[in-house]
Amino acid sequence: QLVESGGGLVQPGGSLRLSCAASGGTFSRYTMSWFRQAPGKERDFVAAITWNTYYADSVKGRFTISRDNAKNTVFLQMNSMEPEDTAVYFCAAKTELSRATTASMYNYWGQGTQVTVSS
Repeated sequence: QLVESGGGLVQPGGSLRLSCAASGGTFSRYTMSWFRQAPGKERDFVAAITWNTYYADSVKGRFTISRDNAKNTVFLQMNSMEPEDTAVYFCAAKTELSRATTASMYNYWGQGTQVTVSS
């Protein structure tokens, strides 16, 4: 089970930190990722973490993914946010450590948390 938190309303240029708490399974052996979906659009890859980190070009240099295996939690620190970052953000888990940027490669999903960037 994956439970996201930390979404909300932020002004352009501001920051938010999302968290995703996982239960069940061996968290340290999972690839953890964040995807996002804006209204009327497909679910897009944002960032992933194995023993390395991977980012979509649109967030590189602004967002940072990290994990705390002791707490079974993955984080997404979002800085210099833009209105285009507005979306529902989903946490996803893949039951092996390998680079994966496609939604269909993930086994488990959270319920999503709304992020709105607006003045």
